[in-house]
Amino acid sequence: MLIKLDTSVFRLFRHKAESEKKSITPLTRAQWITADRIVIAAIFIATIVGAILF
Repeated sequence: MLIKLDTSVFRLFRHKAESEKKSITPLTRAQWITADRIVIAAIFIATIVGAILF
């Protein structure tokens, strides 16, 4: 049996034309270093957790 969806939910969403386009700005050197440190720390923690579990 097919169920008809309530289309009133779709009226609450904004149209794509109304949304503002964000300009992409490149990261600075300090932001790259911070991001790299976060990723390396996450991989290091995942490695330790994986070693303990397996």
